[in-house]
Amino acid sequence: MDVRTCRKCKKLFNYMVGPQICPTCRDRMEEEFKKVKEYIRENPNVNVKTVAEECEVDIGQIRQWVREERLEFSSDSAVGLSCDRCGKTIKTGKYCPQCKSEMQKTLGNAIGLGHGTVANTSKPAPEKTSPKMRFLEK
Repeated sequence: MDVRTCRKCKKLFNYMVGPQICPTCRDRMEEEFKKVKEYIRENPNVNVKTVAEECEVDIGQIRQWVREERLEFSSDSAVGLSCDRCGKTIKTGKYCPQCKSEMQKTLGNAIGLGHGTVANTSKPAPEKTSPKMRFLEK
């Protein structure tokens, strides 16, 4: 049994996998995400600071959700993140498409796929029941 201290509330919990937060804090964070997502849907041209204030969520948490590709800055937004590899401005995630492609090729060559073949490590596209969410302008 792996018992750890929750990074949010400092309570002990039985750790399995993922972030080191207890199930209660994880559920609370998911509710905050749903609240932010709904607020952005209703107010598509709002900036990050306003979203954080109105939803009572830390700006850093919103940026983490963008890095995790759960939220995305709109394509016409002046706000963005920097690619962790090359520094290019991106709207979501950690890496720009070019760096992702290069890393996939490098990994494919390292594990023996060779000859330019790239392993399909991307997730299948979810079925679209509503327009793709594009969020957060500054």
